[in-house]
Amino acid sequence: MKKENKYIVGDNLKILSELDYEYDFCYIDPPFFTQRDFGDFDDNFDSMEDFIGFLKPRVQLIHEKLSKEGNLVIHIDSITSHYVKVMLDDIFGIKNFKNEIILKTNNMKAHIKSKLMRAHDTLLVYSKSNQSKYFQQYEQHSEEYISSFKQDERGYYSTSAAKNSQPEVIKRPNLRYEWNGNKEQWWVSKEKMQKLHDNNRLVYNDKGVPRIKRYLHESKGIPMRDVWLDISSIQANEKLDYATQKPIKLINRLLDLYTEKSDLCLDIFAGSGVLGRSCIDKSRYYHLVDINSKGKDIFEQSIPSISKFF
Repeated sequence: MKKENKYIVGDNLKILSELDYEYDFCYIDPPFFTQRDFGDFDDNFDSMEDFIGFLKPRVQLIHEKLSKEGNLVIHIDSITSHYVKVMLDDIFGIKNFKNEIILKTNNMKAHIKSKLMRAHDTLLVYSKSNQSKYFQQYEQHSEEYISSFKQDERGYYSTSAAKNSQPEVIKRPNLRYEWNGNKEQWWVSKEKMQKLHDNNRLVYNDKGVPRIKRYLHESKGIPMRDVWLDISSIQANEKLDYATQKPIKLINRLLDLYTEKSDLCLDIFAGSGVLGRSCIDKSRYYHLVDINSKGKDIFEQSIPSISKFF
């Protein structure tokens, strides 16, 4: 079926069962079992069993409709995360669990004297199969880290060990040879060591033991890790009149990690449509579903001309 953008108002379980599409990615920010009425939606459940009973058939449908390359990211908190993870293990399979991402939040509730204040949400990431999409992202090196670099005619560099300091633990007889008067077990072959030496990529200490130069300009950065401290609040220019809106920077990052251009993305707890706004920014297609018509109105008002992006 031809891809197109949709925001549908109604019961997401019924609507999703009727949508005949295959999705490349799904992000959902469901109720958190807070037992609160947010105005835009009521997050009251009689028990945790009722909460999981509400969520499970929806996640089962999402699993059915994901492509073999698809991923699900579910946004929850520490109260429900372990219950939801057991449910996801059952539906997706433990081997398809990818990450538990810790997301720093700005929790401005009154201080609770009996326990630590919660300052994070949890993102659970599951793939449909071992063929799921993943595009490595990188964090920039800190200024403190860069300040520790040395410099030569090529640029700024740090060094890493060429010598294996634990040869009895990591036994690699094929990497044991003499170099510059030192018979050691090394991390690279003798041929590779010679190339590094010829290209001025080695630094020697007073005993003639080399270290390998690693240039800053040759590094993409630090591979992204599973604790995110830099997405803590909604910026003023993106704030809409919706109680549980999430930062667009968060959704942009998830799309960068798990999707590519023209993929079809799904959110069945769409609210003000942040996934849709991010999909427009990133040239992805979206299907949004929410029971509250206010969310669709806010979304459409925030996007002057949706069709021009596709």
